[in-house]
Amino acid sequence: MDRRMRCRLATDDDRNAIYALRHEVYARELRQHPENAEERLSDSLDRDNVYVVVVIDEAIAGFVSITPPRNGVYSVDKYLRREEMPFALDERTWEIRILTVVAEHRGGIVASLLMYAALRWVEAHGGRRIISIGRREVREIYVKAGLTPYGREFQSGIVSFMLMSGLVPAIREGIDRSILTRLERAVVWDLAIPFHQPAECFHGGAFFEAVGDGFERLDRSTSVINADVLDAWFPPSPDVISALSEYLPWLLRTSPPVGCEGMIRTIASARGVDHDCILPGAGSSSLIYLALREWLTPRSRVLLPDPAYGEYAHILEKVIRCRVDRLVLSRDDQYRLNVQRLLRSGYDLIVLVNPNSPTGGHVRRDELEAFLREVPAKTLVWIDETYVDYVGSEQSLEQFAVTRENVVICKSMSKVYALSGARCAYLCASPHLLETLRSITPPWAVSLPGQVAAVAALRDPLYYAERYRQTHELRAELSNALAALDLDVVPSKANFLLCHLPAEGPSAADIVARCREHGLFIRDTSNMGVSHAVRIAVKDHPTIEQMAGILRKVLALQVA
Repeated sequence: MDRRMRCRLATDDDRNAIYALRHEVYARELRQHPENAEERLSDSLDRDNVYVVVVIDEAIAGFVSITPPRNGVYSVDKYLRREEMPFALDERTWEIRILTVVAEHRGGIVASLLMYAALRWVEAHGGRRIISIGRREVREIYVKAGLTPYGREFQSGIVSFMLMSGLVPAIREGIDRSILTRLERAVVWDLAIPFHQPAECFHGGAFFEAVGDGFERLDRSTSVINADVLDAWFPPSPDVISALSEYLPWLLRTSPPVGCEGMIRTIASARGVDHDCILPGAGSSSLIYLALREWLTPRSRVLLPDPAYGEYAHILEKVIRCRVDRLVLSRDDQYRLNVQRLLRSGYDLIVLVNPNSPTGGHVRRDELEAFLREVPAKTLVWIDETYVDYVGSEQSLEQFAVTRENVVICKSMSKVYALSGARCAYLCASPHLLETLRSITPPWAVSLPGQVAAVAALRDPLYYAERYRQTHELRAELSNALAALDLDVVPSKANFLLCHLPAEGPSAADIVARCREHGLFIRDTSNMGVSHAVRIAVKDHPTIEQMAGILRKVLALQVA
């Protein structure tokens, strides 16, 4: 890989060199402009534009100008009136112009790199449309970059230009991934935006389409069945409700303990570990992003079972961009995980979700402890125990993890304590693994209502033990109801079920869409590594009957 090539914003010194290069190329070489005594070319747009340069061995190899929409003036205005434009120019229209590569670097990847850098700059700043007037001789460079010629040509000196444009999402969609890989490997990317567009991870929660994410129809929360997310079917402990209800005005207006000290002590006491083995966070996702982005780099190697909770693949592959190897779990074996298959050398991290989502499969504590004793010391093992209390608190590895140098337990309090809206979670590990993370954890990481709710929930284990027992019964009831509809139900230890649809029947997307029409929201698992299947959360008895009735209607209608 050639690490001499750098892509960055132009400095003031670069701009002086760019103006000289513009004179060399566009006055002397192309004769678009007359030569001048200063041997420099610039124009009024240079006051507000951005130049991106590619530098090789400290010399500019190429540059491109990006004109923002804030002043509403573009170079194309010299050639066309706005009413003559085949598209509208608005506050999200950006112009790319003066794409230039010095002679000795033409024919390489510099032009493609500059066009991609311009796209990323516009994309990151919220641009919707890119316009350009490019030289007819290099039309193919613009076309390959995703711009469409509009058949309008202009003459400037002896140079012919063409009007081109493209919508940013369409340009992004048409990028050749192999070229992108080549560019990434060849460049040191020094722009203040990431090389890749950060991707968003899809989660459940589509039921808010019915309730309204502006909370304008909260009354509908009782009529919509949100089985696409795995929130508890039961309410929080009465002690939680009492504490929040009685002191709610004070809790909302008061700043919480900065470091969640009382919450940490309560967690440590409930789990039988020292308080310095606990790091709190506002939900498990915040801790996943905090820890993995701190510990890993694009050079890291990670082993991840597949299917598994999608947040991990998302952050590892699309945010950090690690090398991720998948250990594929077989439907024929009910997606069971044989942990001995994870004993491979050379990995920086192994991720386990136990019980797993979306399958609900669980590996017993004794099996995991034996496996963890064999894992190479240099390999960190992250175990997500979000649903473990549905199996039994004795199955948690928290007390074991704090005695190991390379084991971290991630524990959400959302699903098993009915606190999803409070965003409470924590990591449990040997203190040395949490030391750096603690230093970069923001103050007031968990809200005051969240801290109060977490403490009250942890102090009422008998209430939750009874809810878990009831969950087992309700899960069996839901499983039977789904099996009666000819769905292939995967055995689960958690508060949800994965079920495969009949092979010759309608798609999961179709089933999900039709269920929504009846107020039932379930999860299509195709983007979680399981095709032609849905995941459904366990609910109370009346709701299970209602869900079964809706599914029966939908499946019958689809078959008909």
